[in-house]
Amino acid sequence: MTKFVKVGDLKIGGGAPIVVQSMTNTDTKDVEKTVKQIKALKNAGCKIVRLSVYDEECVEALKRIKKMVSVPLVADIHFDYKLAISSIKAGVDKIRINPGNIGAKWKVKEVARAAADRGIPIRVGANMGSIDESYLKKFDDRIEALVKSAMDEVETLESLSFDDIVVAVKSSDAVETVLANEKIARLTCHPIHLGVTEAGVYEDAVVKSAFAIGHLVHEKIGDTVRVSIAGDPLKEVATAYSILKAVHALKGIEIIACPTCARTEINVESLAEEIKNELSDINASLKVAVMGCVVNGVGEARDADIAVFGTKSGGIIYEGGTKIGKVKKEEIANTLKKIVEKHLERGENNANR
Repeated sequence: MTKFVKVGDLKIGGGAPIVVQSMTNTDTKDVEKTVKQIKALKNAGCKIVRLSVYDEECVEALKRIKKMVSVPLVADIHFDYKLAISSIKAGVDKIRINPGNIGAKWKVKEVARAAADRGIPIRVGANMGSIDESYLKKFDDRIEALVKSAMDEVETLESLSFDDIVVAVKSSDAVETVLANEKIARLTCHPIHLGVTEAGVYEDAVVKSAFAIGHLVHEKIGDTVRVSIAGDPLKEVATAYSILKAVHALKGIEIIACPTCARTEINVESLAEEIKNELSDINASLKVAVMGCVVNGVGEARDADIAVFGTKSGGIIYEGGTKIGKVKKEEIANTLKKIVEKHLERGENNANR
């Protein structure tokens, strides 16, 4: 088990639930847009938000942003140790630095001292895309180079008696990400942040992240996660939660749906989306099956807590493997929500698993 550190009021590591985080893609200097995005991320379930701080104007904006939001903020710093110290003084809850590009060790020491004085953690680590070439020249194995680079950063902070550390090793290659994190988990007890860096556009990013993050979390590796998707960060949060639920690391409604065929008698995709939205605020482990016809519908109904399969006139609903009635198409989603709520009130959560 890893150590724990606090980010604001959040505990990460030490057996605490895995924390989903994301990063704003607005210009930090645009306070209004950045605050709006942070609030949207929080409403979507994001627990920690990282912002890019690239000059002193960003620091000034950060001071204002911090007063307007309630979610813990992380300042992402590169090259300039003064920006890290200024961000800490501005009230940020955590900083992300790369000691290798901050400069001389005395600069890293100043950052560590400022973080220690404020009681905030520092996240360090290595990305394959920005790793110092000296590591790639020294090690034939890219994984070894990545891990050694990250561990050198950890050891730099530890040598300064700073221990509130989060470490990350990332690659745009999902397999490299898995292998590097498996290795670093054996070398350190600091909390580990997971992610496939620069994973790509939506479909590619989801597939890479689901494989890497899902695999590692299933192996009990990882304390915070970020799904990297080019575009809207809200998609990152939704995808992260889907991954965590899929590997049973998080409670939530699991919607299963058939891929559809010529026998389908309802629009499975739109119905499944409607049901997913209706049940999104329910924090419980339930399997809900949405099937297009009777062929697999009955079998899935037996395996699911709640199920519906389509007919020409509407849907047939099952609860706990037993048929409980029919409902019109336009009433399916709302009816299922009411059944789920009653199901939970009776304390039957997971009864059919």
